[in-house]
Amino acid sequence: MSPFVSGYIRFVDAVNYRIGRFVMYGIFIMVGILLWSSISKTFFLPSLWTLEAAQFAMVAYYILGGPYSIQLGSNVRMDLFYGDWSVRKKAWFDVFTVLVLIFYLGVLLYGAWDSTSYSLQYGERSPSAWRPYMWPIKMVMCVGFALMLLQAVSELFKDIARIRGEDV
Repeated sequence: MSPFVSGYIRFVDAVNYRIGRFVMYGIFIMVGILLWSSISKTFFLPSLWTLEAAQFAMVAYYILGGPYSIQLGSNVRMDLFYGDWSVRKKAWFDVFTVLVLIFYLGVLLYGAWDSTSYSLQYGERSPSAWRPYMWPIKMVMCVGFALMLLQAVSELFKDIARIRGEDV
């Protein structure tokens, strides 16, 4: 494996590992928002912002945690045949599926970038009573899709190394 490819893999894996470990605590932010929503509805006036803020927190948690999930191999697979295959055969199959994933993530990133630029240009707001700006969560989606795309390329490089019999 070339020094550039191994450096790329180390860098992308390190960045996504750190972001994933940080973002995994975002579940507590979402729980806190929903707890406040329950308390405020029971004892005070209901808050207008809690449901949408919890949805935004969940989007950030899910999208920014995706690259970490791919890195750990905790994504869902159909193990009917895959589990019995050799490492090289799994790598060949993974190369094909990662190429499809890279295409899909490219389309998602293109759409997210277009939507974010629209949101910034026109000051798009949510149609709810709270009316938050939409560009911050759309920017999080762009960053998450970009990180997931970088991680998918890293996984592609790892699978190619496995096919060649190189140590990853």
